[in-house]
Amino acid sequence: MKFLLDHDVPEDLSYLLEHLGHEVTLLRNAIPRDSTDDEVLRFAHADACILITCNRNDFLRLASQLPHHGVIIVIRRRTRASERAALFQLLERAGESGIRNNVNFA
Repeated sequence: MKFLLDHDVPEDLSYLLEHLGHEVTLLRNAIPRDSTDDEVLRFAHADACILITCNRNDFLRLASQLPHHGVIIVIRRRTRASERAALFQLLERAGESGIRNNVNFA
């Protein structure tokens, strides 16, 4: 799968995804940092990426209004290891068919 990591997502999640064989783009390497949330979701859609973000409220709303290939909202936890574990469990449990074109929480 192809993933786009929003600015607010810990970069170490990209290492997990790459280790699992996924393609990862960091948003800051793709579009300007001051891009609006709808520009971010449009970019992810145009590039056929699943967006990973911690910005729950804005992207829940936008995902109901704009086309997307999937959104994963990472819930902040006490440790980065817990966040990585939650993302890994989501990928294992849902698989591509459960993630693509859906909104999921990790």
